[in-house]
Amino acid sequence: MLIQFLLVLAGLFTLALGAVHFFFPRLLDFAQAIPKTGADIKPFRLGPIRYRTQRSDVHGIAWVMNHAASYVLVSIGLVDIFGGAWLQTGGRPLALWIAGWWFLRAGSQLYLGRRRGDWLILAGFALLGVLHLLLGLA
Repeated sequence: MLIQFLLVLAGLFTLALGAVHFFFPRLLDFAQAIPKTGADIKPFRLGPIRYRTQRSDVHGIAWVMNHAASYVLVSIGLVDIFGGAWLQTGGRPLALWIAGWWFLRAGSQLYLGRRRGDWLILAGFALLGVLHLLLGLA
């Protein structure tokens, strides 16, 4: 079945992307991009909450956020690889959730820019969203 094949391909891609994402702060040279020393950065303020943010906090947050994204990507990849089983047992809401996640990721690509490559990446992630949307609505 074509849809099952596409789901397994999507799962393998997502699993690989999730595995690489664990190391993006190193691969993208965050240490150079976000130096650990330098001028103070402004404190974090949210209503009554005040926190004297340090550069090491920003560096750490980058790692935390990449690990959180990696966990979701690896999970989605595994779910997709074994999609035949979960779709048969009421997994349609999960497919819709995954579609929403991919659409969010696709739209967020524009934070990186509006170059040709950004639009291609956006389109690829949107296609993953469409695949899951179709599965969720089937």
